[in-house]
Amino acid sequence: MIKVLTSGLYTTVQDLGRFGFRKQGVPVGGAMDLYSAELANRLVGNNPDYAILEITLVGPKLRFESDMRIAITGADLSPVLNGNPISLNASINVPHGAILEFGKANYGTRCYLAVAGGILTESVMGSRSFYSGITRSAKIEKGNAIPIGKPNMTDTSSHASVKVAMSHFTDDKIAVYPGPEFHVLPKEIQKKLGTLKFRIGSESNRMAYVLEADVSLSASGIITAPVQPGTVQLTPSGKLIVLMRDAQTTGGYARVLQLTEEAINKLAQKGAGERIQFSLKTS
Repeated sequence: MIKVLTSGLYTTVQDLGRFGFRKQGVPVGGAMDLYSAELANRLVGNNPDYAILEITLVGPKLRFESDMRIAITGADLSPVLNGNPISLNASINVPHGAILEFGKANYGTRCYLAVAGGILTESVMGSRSFYSGITRSAKIEKGNAIPIGKPNMTDTSSHASVKVAMSHFTDDKIAVYPGPEFHVLPKEIQKKLGTLKFRIGSESNRMAYVLEADVSLSASGIITAPVQPGTVQLTPSGKLIVLMRDAQTTGGYARVLQLTEEAINKLAQKGAGERIQFSLKTS
């Protein structure tokens, strides 16, 4: 069990997501940066779909109520164990009673904490991913006791570590494909979507990132149609919206671009005020 001493800014339980329920309007959800989440699980010998903690910008303070093996990946939020800095992207043995805290955000926005055996909060519709209205909790709270599963005792990776390319956090190029309504846009707007640098707005969250530009862009609305994580919508009023993991299943704005899976992971590590540029792929 892990005891939550303080909750941090926005810490949730996530896994690979909730599949098979989009026709009922249920979002896929799951870890915003699936690459980092799956890496954390691999480092402690878990299956990729095991639940982990997703920690955003300001980390929680946690006490481990038994000996455990952990890995922290993704953003560098200066993790310390019993007051001593610990490495990212490495499997670390943690003694009973140890306290994990986080500090300054050096790069990235979201980090992932995996524990050998996985997190065993409630599973709803085949997933433990927190989502308001589906799971009883939307985020972890002070005083929570987080249950942990039995680790895979045959695993031998207790000292595993990997090196992650910094470009995952620093590259401002976001790969996209043309969306269903891209080719009905005026040529001038098509060109601007691929050449302008956009600023990430402060209201961005797990549902969507709002992008701001210094020039005017707009597109006519459409009949409500399916959307998915990574869909980029352009509104009649000129807002550019990138749908993220908790995105709704349908929308009435022009779907002008679609992010690649890798691009969603990279964008999830960027925060308000950072700038990005779309890199348009045609095949």
